[in-house]
Amino acid sequence: MKMEKEYRGSNGYVAFILLLLVLAAIIVGGVLFKLIPLLVLIPFILFAFAGLVTINPNESVVLVLFGKYNGTMKDNGFFWVNPLYSKKRISLRARNFDSEPIKVNDKIGNPIMIGIVLVWKVDNTFKAAFEVDEYEHFVRVQSEAALRKLAGHYPYDNFEDEEAEITLRAGGDMINAKLEEELRERLDIAGIHVIEARINYIAYAAEIASAMLKRQQATAIVAAREKIVEGSVGMVQMALKNLKERDIIDMDEEKKAAMISNLMVVLCSDESARPIVNTGTLHH
Repeated sequence: MKMEKEYRGSNGYVAFILLLLVLAAIIVGGVLFKLIPLLVLIPFILFAFAGLVTINPNESVVLVLFGKYNGTMKDNGFFWVNPLYSKKRISLRARNFDSEPIKVNDKIGNPIMIGIVLVWKVDNTFKAAFEVDEYEHFVRVQSEAALRKLAGHYPYDNFEDEEAEITLRAGGDMINAKLEEELRERLDIAGIHVIEARINYIAYAAEIASAMLKRQQATAIVAAREKIVEGSVGMVQMALKNLKERDIIDMDEEKKAAMISNLMVVLCSDESARPIVNTGTLHH
């Protein structure tokens, strides 16, 4: 299995002082003591300075010598390594990827707009450096691919799929957990550790948003009407029961039907009732 290995460089301060002393000795020997051949060593000493490397906190340097991976330096500080090493810096800091909403189709086929926020960091520098090209671009592409796959497995809501236990709109933590799992599998090849992933934007696509809004409004109206009718029936039943128990008025079935009809109209109407004063008898 290809894994990263730790590399420890020499103390950079000691190496820097030694190189300066050697360089000074060569210059003094070559100029003052006419030891001209010593001056030939100056380019080699200057080249040795290229081995000095500074590593900041939460930063790493991948070292490669003629195509061979020699290790990764993660300890922050000032070091000296073989100047022939090629050095590739890789940040170990946590990063945010806030994707622009993309258009996908949910499980039912409805076009929706969906976006995610991904918090990630490099965990394996060997994989990040050598297993993929441009690991940052790899994270973006695979995040969108994972999002498309997730959206295709679940409906946006349960209006058309009433048996759906999990929906993109109401799934919450469960949907985010599925997204994190999918991303971890995809980004492991690049040595990326997924800290957190969650859906931060979800809506119907513009071409169907208006129709879906009307459907949601109709559903809400029907649900409200059901509650109104249920309550109205209870109130009418209570009114008839009280009239009968208190013996206020004796009504036959036809009068009861008329009363029920009038009460249901008043209780279920969208507008306020407009009373009509009857100056005649109960029958006219």
